[in-house]
Amino acid sequence: MGYHVRIDQDLCMSSGKCVADAPGVFRFDGDELAETVPDPEVLDDERLLAIARNCPGRAIALLDADGNEVAY
Repeated sequence: MGYHVRIDQDLCMSSGKCVADAPGVFRFDGDELAETVPDPEVLDDERLLAIARNCPGRAIALLDADGNEVAY
């Protein structure tokens, strides 16, 4: 399917779980908050779902092709 990743930086706790789990998709910005990298690596949907669900701040949302939120 290929989810679009959105990060709510107001909810980000800078735990680094997403950065450690998928450095080809996530990185820290200058304020040590998670953001997606330009031209992110393509991950399978199950892996992205697991990463989003493991975010302690619930800052990661996954959107389907229609823009509907799948997980946060």
